Amino acid sequence: MELKIVFKTARSVTLETVTEQIYEFESPGKILVNGNVYGETKRVVFTLFDLKPDMDYNISLERSGKRAEASFHTDYEFVTLNVKDMGARGDGIQDDTSFIQAAVMACPKDSRVLIPKGKYRITSLFLKSHLRLELAEGAELLADTDRYKYPRFPGMIESYDEKEDYNLGTWEGNPLPMFAGIITGIDVEDAVVYGSGLINGQASFDNWWDNVRQMKVAFRPRMVFLERCKNVTLQGISLKNSPAWVLHPYFSQDLKFLNLDIHNPADSPNTDGLDPESCKDVEILGLHFSLGDDCIAIKSGKIYMGRRYQTPSENIVIRQCLMEDGHGAVTVGSEVGAGVKNIRVERCLFSNTDRGLRIKTRRGRGKDSVLSEIYFDHIHMDHVMTPFVVNSFYFCDPDGKSDYVQCREALPVDERTPEIKRLYFTNIKAENCHVAASFLYGLPERKIERIEFKNVEISFADEAKTGAPAMLSGVGECRKKGFLISNVDTLICDHVKISGQEGEAFELSSINHYEVR
Repeated sequence: MELKIVFKTARSVTLETVTEQIYEFESPGKILVNGNVYGETKRVVFTLFDLKPDMDYNISLERSGKRAEASFHTDYEFVTLNVKDMGARGDGIQDDTSFIQAAVMACPKDSRVLIPKGKYRITSLFLKSHLRLELAEGAELLADTDRYKYPRFPGMIESYDEKEDYNLGTWEGNPLPMFAGIITGIDVEDAVVYGSGLINGQASFDNWWDNVRQMKVAFRPRMVFLERCKNVTLQGISLKNSPAWVLHPYFSQDLKFLNLDIHNPADSPNTDGLDPESCKDVEILGLHFSLGDDCIAIKSGKIYMGRRYQTPSENIVIRQCLMEDGHGAVTVGSEVGAGVKNIRVERCLFSNTDRGLRIKTRRGRGKDSVLSEIYFDHIHMDHVMTPFVVNSFYFCDPDGKSDYVQCREALPVDERTPEIKRLYFTNIKAENCHVAASFLYGLPERKIERIEFKNVEISFADEAKTGAPAMLSGVGECRKKGFLISNVDTLICDHVKISGQEGEAFELSSINHYEVR
């Protein structure tokens, strides 16, 4: 057993236990800080708070007779600005937005803004560069549900010389008007939002979730929206009841999301947990998702944004996370106009999600929409309806059910044709599946280049439910189906075991090269 320092501030540290265990242990381990008992944890990735600045620390973790240690020095801190000293009450009645914002804007470098225990009613808070914002234990940000109090971001603003433009607002891959996020960062560098407190969007079917397909003044705010940001970290906080997507980094890079708890009701609409869009170098570590849509959805804009900015999502690592009760545990798409590449999902638990991997694309996403080098390794799934889904006929957008999008015959390859290249699935165990082991459906005119399964074991629930394996026209419901795969150039199956399916284990069509090892 080994402890690794993942990230630290002047007041906190996140550590990862280097282990074969996924997400958490069966019994808690004891944490000691400089020889004193701090508490216990079952999680593989955990965060400690209430440390002192500019001090040496030794952290010990004792579990099952074994001991691991890690040493570090906390960062320097100049001053702390307590928002209550700036006028915030934290009584849940006064609008504390301006007082907290004043503390943020007044905070010097190498300092922190402290939001202590209390309930703070707010609308949008804006981050700035070199900020450390701590939401302490017992602190809760309560987002106002009156949409007319939120700032509005236009979608695309034309430059004065009419040669360039400034994209500010966005909605589902297009430049459209939106409300500013509850926490918003625009062109921010070197910022950390951390602590053991809670951000509560207070969304419900009486406010933000009512008639969600209609734009009312602007599109719904995200809980945390980061646009063109760099080197931003979220550490330890909890988030619930988001009006729309919870975490939405947009054209940003060098991001860390560490030890967060994200909760929305299972029937809440469009409440994805974390949607990196046209982002690079993102680490997602130790998160717990339980919500009403995709847990993680990786995007890069619809065809206009993809073609104009040529910015794929790339170099994203997802590790030691628990995904529960969502549509897809890890989704790619469907807004992937600039492509997605080099995604690694490692040592995660998927529980009661509709799908494990979910790739959504369609004709019309464009030639820049290339999805490649997507790796899943050491994944345990339980009660996932269909573990692996690749859908090249996803019926989104107004033309989603048109003959062009849904035609199963090979059409000419042109600038509208997307591409899926290489997908790898290794060391995966999926228990109590329901609908199908996989549903992998490429385009007939541009087949999926290569899919590899290695050390994959799949079994079905005794009382399996029926359901549609993917959202595309003409596909009915099924139950306990094996591998349903079509339009793939090379398919490699190395030590793949399926048990309890009804019918053939493999139903394959239009596979150029199929190899069993």
